[in-house]
Amino acid sequence: MGRFRVVGVGPGDPELITLKAARLIESADVVAYHQGVGKSSNARRIASGLFPDGVLEEVLQYPVTTGVVDHPGGYDGAMSDFYDDCERRVGAHLEAARDVVLLAEGDPLFYGSAMYLHDRLSSRFDTAVVPGVPAFVAATATAGIPLVRHTDVLTVLPGTLPVPELARRLADTDAAIIMKLGRTFPGVRDALEQAGRLDGALYVERASMAEERYLPVADVDPASVPYFSLIVVPGDTKPLPVVEVRRGTRSLEVTPAAEVLVVGLGPGPDAWLTPEASDALAEVGHVIGYAPYVDRVPQRAGLQRHASGNTVEVDRARLALDLALAGEKVAVVSGGDAGVFGMASAVFEAAEAPEYAAVSIRVLPGVSAVQAVAARAGAPVGADFAVVSLSDRLKPWDVVEKRVRAIAEADLVMAVYNPRSRSRTTQVADLQQILLEHRAPETVVVVGRDIGRAEESLTVTTLADLDPESIDMKCLLIIGASSTRVTPTGQVWTPRFVL
Repeated sequence: MGRFRVVGVGPGDPELITLKAARLIESADVVAYHQGVGKSSNARRIASGLFPDGVLEEVLQYPVTTGVVDHPGGYDGAMSDFYDDCERRVGAHLEAARDVVLLAEGDPLFYGSAMYLHDRLSSRFDTAVVPGVPAFVAATATAGIPLVRHTDVLTVLPGTLPVPELARRLADTDAAIIMKLGRTFPGVRDALEQAGRLDGALYVERASMAEERYLPVADVDPASVPYFSLIVVPGDTKPLPVVEVRRGTRSLEVTPAAEVLVVGLGPGPDAWLTPEASDALAEVGHVIGYAPYVDRVPQRAGLQRHASGNTVEVDRARLALDLALAGEKVAVVSGGDAGVFGMASAVFEAAEAPEYAAVSIRVLPGVSAVQAVAARAGAPVGADFAVVSLSDRLKPWDVVEKRVRAIAEADLVMAVYNPRSRSRTTQVADLQQILLEHRAPETVVVVGRDIGRAEESLTVTTLADLDPESIDMKCLLIIGASSTRVTPTGQVWTPRFVL
């Protein structure tokens, strides 16, 4: 069998080919490379000076260059057939004991076509990958600009992402590289503007090649953008948060209309975001919250995002209050309803400090998780019900247990938030045992997981059959009262009357 080598030849300048890549190319029996329809291979152009006399060249020409194709399986079907053919052709050389070098522009495993042949052939033949200089490294060298410093986070993004998603990711990272331009450039430029990252973003074309050029993205003619181009967004260009308030100072000039909005985003789907909340988010200059909730707010020009972890609620609230005192329009966001185990209480807690006396707080309701799960199940909370969190992070477990027993003795439907986490693994089993002291084993239990999202599931079971090990933080439980019923079609409801 021949040996299969996938070799990165760098971004364009032949002098950026590594010594190892050059040695393998010079000793190859077969050199394979991809090229577009009606085009010559850029990888071949870079490495052709190293081809040995008599080397066989295997040209792997793409059947299409866009997503429009006359194939029963569409674009994906056409490309799958193409890679099947590439596998057969390259595999035939290897089976004939010829060493094959597959050329790849930049680095082979960085948005490269070479990886697909590597995936198909590496299990059958002696295979190795030689890394190459990626195009974005050459681009930053061309422009002579630092990309990241110290603790900056670098994100590499394909320009083919939807504009709102691209804008969100650009707003949330320190530095970015945007690949795959060409026809996507107008949308990429819009995303940069929405994220507030257009100023300082640099367009680099054909980095390290003789035709290379670079200029500010704002100055680029969209009609002139080839595929061999990318955008560099240095970490130094990320806007710093506007927080000019120093708590406790006497000289602070407070904005008369200082206000913090606390916004419930609902359980997930955009359709469950209220028009009031949507309008408010379109007006504020800052959004603050737990990172997955901040991610759900569309990015737009002028919006600054302040995402943080899940256990710093009061710190988030203080940041919002400080921004409001500085005259900024700010919203604190929560999933579901902000007033149900959400950020509203944390904001009021932080606002008790005297320096925030001039800040008003306005809470905008959202669809709560219990409402969403109940609606999916039918009408399990159609009568009196209680809501409890099993988290003992802010209250001791004996308080949770006391409240659960009181709810059980009162024969109320119970909605259970925060049932389990990686560090809290026994509470659901403890809850089950407490309830079985007061409720029949056949008591109806609804388990809603990720309700409203693509991966949602709803399970109707009984108190005796509930499996605590199947529950996680993505779940909300509704435990029925003695009167809660299940219809022949599996829907759950609780009568309004008491017999």
